[in-house]
Amino acid sequence: MNKQDVLGWIGRTRVVPVVRAGSAEEALQAVEALLEGGIDVLEITMTVPGAVEVVREVAARHGERALVGAGTVLDARTAEACVEAGARFVVSPALDEGTVKACLAMNVVSAPGALTPTEVVAAHRAGGDVVKVFPCDALGGASYLKSLKAPLPHIPLMPTGGATLQNLGAFLAAGAVAVGVGSNLVDLKLLREGRRDELVARARAFREAARQA
Repeated sequence: MNKQDVLGWIGRTRVVPVVRAGSAEEALQAVEALLEGGIDVLEITMTVPGAVEVVREVAARHGERALVGAGTVLDARTAEACVEAGARFVVSPALDEGTVKACLAMNVVSAPGALTPTEVVAAHRAGGDVVKVFPCDALGGASYLKSLKAPLPHIPLMPTGGATLQNLGAFLAAGAVAVGVGSNLVDLKLLREGRRDELVARARAFREAARQA
């Protein structure tokens, strides 16, 4: 799968759940629920214990039906380990040029993080395929994204931070190629309380909202 295939997949699904969990098992349970709910792009963050092995396990189980990525990647060595494990895209909360260069060398999609216009342009010029606008809600959410897109229509943006089922459409209408969604979608409390069906239903609702946007 080449970079255009990966970017196309992300652009079709339009929702990128950010999976943060207290254990590898919990992360895997969340992944299974998200997939059952119809969301087939998954960002496994490096804050999950044993995160690289979680990426490997998800890629091995679901490599044909799911697009697995690594999140909160802060350096090139971690990016390389994640890609070796099966990650097809790499997301960072900030711009680390070494990480972007490693992704370029591996021909893997990178999404460095940025917030201000200067940072967004720098991340794009460094070679980021998509720029993660984070934390987007801190500067106004969808309205801020729209302001960024006006002078920078050529830069694919993935806002993360503050996305909900209610404002997902506004983020997409503002020009997001996809939206990163954390605990408002990947609510681990539901799993811990034995309410897995509610997490599946939430995933279905986000998928449907993305389709309708």
